[in-house]
Amino acid sequence: MADKPSLLSLSLSLLLLFHGCLARPSSPSQQFQYECQINRLDTIEPVTRIKSEAGVTEWWNPNSKQLKCAGVAVVRHIVEPDGLVLPSFANAPQLVYVVKGRGIQGTVMSGCPETFQDSQQSQQGQSHRFQDQHQKVRRFRQGDILALPAGVVHWCYNDGNEPVVTVSLLDTSNSANQLDNNPREFHLAGNPEEEQRKLRKLQKQQQKGSSSESEYEEEEEDEDSRKSSRHQQQHSSCSNLLCAFNREFLAQAFNVDVKIIKKLQDDQGGRGTIVKVKESLQVIKPPRMEHEEREERQRERQRHQHGERGSQRDVNGLEETFCTMRLKENIADPERADIFNPQAGRISTLNSFNLPILKYLGLSAERGVLYNKAGLIPQWSMNAHRIFYMLRGRARVQVVNQNGNAVFDDYFEQGQLLTVPQNFAFMKRAGSEGAEWVCFYTNDNAMNTPMAGRVSAMRAMPEEVVAISYQISREEAKRVKFSNPDTFFFTASSSERRAEA
Repeated sequence: MADKPSLLSLSLSLLLLFHGCLARPSSPSQQFQYECQINRLDTIEPVTRIKSEAGVTEWWNPNSKQLKCAGVAVVRHIVEPDGLVLPSFANAPQLVYVVKGRGIQGTVMSGCPETFQDSQQSQQGQSHRFQDQHQKVRRFRQGDILALPAGVVHWCYNDGNEPVVTVSLLDTSNSANQLDNNPREFHLAGNPEEEQRKLRKLQKQQQKGSSSESEYEEEEEDEDSRKSSRHQQQHSSCSNLLCAFNREFLAQAFNVDVKIIKKLQDDQGGRGTIVKVKESLQVIKPPRMEHEEREERQRERQRHQHGERGSQRDVNGLEETFCTMRLKENIADPERADIFNPQAGRISTLNSFNLPILKYLGLSAERGVLYNKAGLIPQWSMNAHRIFYMLRGRARVQVVNQNGNAVFDDYFEQGQLLTVPQNFAFMKRAGSEGAEWVCFYTNDNAMNTPMAGRVSAMRAMPEEVVAISYQISREEAKRVKFSNPDTFFFTASSSERRAEA
């Protein structure tokens, strides 16, 4: 009985800790004012390229009008085999899509136990010698979405035979970010000096009011050449979070010798933030991916069942909610598709209903595939901006603003980024090779309204309203409402037949 007050105190402390870590975001307008008076959109590509020892980091310009409108920043990482992305955290929640490759990833949730433990039995078989323990390590593969709350340390390692490519969206307008609308990466290790310098340059560009992206790229080349000459004369200084602290204080904090702290603070030799592991990374690895995902899904179903029945059995409300929360989901598997047409394509959605942590991040995603010359029905997003990244192929995309003007009417190709602001109507048609994309939404439960098809706004209106609105006959209004039985797609064959008729 004497332990109950202390247990209650611990529980309340954990609750407060995680409430701050995973606080649900409020409206962006409560923190930053973004201007979405966009008269023209363009597909955009990264403007910075930072080379590390075992990979590359590429940032899109966060001062781009479309990214400022959405209140987000986007970065792409390319990690070579045996490359380790050193531990860091960001000032904003983020979604990471794995474009290519596989590996292992760690997310450090403050206050949660180190559930991965290893020990070695002595030769006599009588005792166990402690080896290591750490928080959960997750496997990831192509098509996975990883959810990372703001301020949470994360790292990843490429244990495959091909480069890992990831695209990450940082929601800098989220209320979890109380600094400013600039993306900030805080590195616990490595030497992020070049990346920090280039991000500062982007911030200065914003404060000055704006040169174009092409001008930035020219300045970037000049600066790179100047920095290269300086680098030949002197080494880069250490610039991660541990570097500036007093060594004696750190030695006391870690309870280690000052010599060890000196090694932690020493210059990393220009390795950057992605380093090469000479031998395979030795960590306590999880079981194979399929088995792990099956177990996670089973636990998630059990938690939902307990919640629906109001039962508290086997659920403590703290550890189960925060420390074992699922942080990833694969949306590339065709069998997972939520919307499917054998002639047109498929859409897989990810929101707070199937990945609950997204409720706290205020983000969601989808992965889409269009077959040869098939298209998406014209539509708009009711409650979110969309940020598209083209994975493969190309598509003709049209975007229309509130004035009825086409702010974008061009081809969208592999490796490019395009933002469609909230309520702007858009449609997309794939080229002859098809098109595949991932889309990030700035809402955990984004809702789209189709303009045509079986569940469209047009079909929901009375025939007379349609006929009078467009000055057409009742028969023509009926054809407009009911001719396309699909919910999301149109196919090349049907559109071509109507054109010929």
